[in-house]
Amino acid sequence: MSELDEAIGESIEHARESKLNSKIAIFVALTATFMAICNIKGGNIVQNMSKAQSSAVNKWAYFQSKSTKQNLSENTIEILGSQLLNASNSEAKLDIEKKINSYKTKIEKYEKEKNEIKAEAEADEKSYNDMNVYDDQFDMTEATLSIAIAMFGLSALTQKKQLFYFALSLSTLGIILGLSAFFKITLHSDFISNILG
Repeated sequence: MSELDEAIGESIEHARESKLNSKIAIFVALTATFMAICNIKGGNIVQNMSKAQSSAVNKWAYFQSKSTKQNLSENTIEILGSQLLNASNSEAKLDIEKKINSYKTKIEKYEKEKNEIKAEAEADEKSYNDMNVYDDQFDMTEATLSIAIAMFGLSALTQKKQLFYFALSLSTLGIILGLSAFFKITLHSDFISNILG
């Protein structure tokens, strides 16, 4: 009778292990699939961040070139102003005044262009910073889901339900972080980002 009881006990234990392993396999597959999708989306965000950063750098360089041209025009007006004071005939004075007015028009144009370029560069910087928040969320998603998969593996080896539930909680947290990043809901933790950054 004890051998029969032992055989029944082993069968029941094997069935329980098999049931837990089936659950683990399902959750590992779901977690890994969601992690792969988040990885692709995170990669796309990084590419867009690079474009925004490159665009901002280019626009700030363009802004600087307009500032340089504006400064040169302002200096030229000063030089022409000195020449105007020393000009002896009216034709020369008229020619110098035309040049001064032409440079003043250029300065106004450069100032207007600089303001437009500055607004565009600042918009690119804001876009970069906004995307960075979601990139960080996708990074935290990937880290959380990776740990969850490792915990699922340990729970399969040890058959400890507590580890399985811990892994399930990490997986759920990772999925929440990932979905929030997909739907652009900020669940950004500066504390965690600063530790990992």
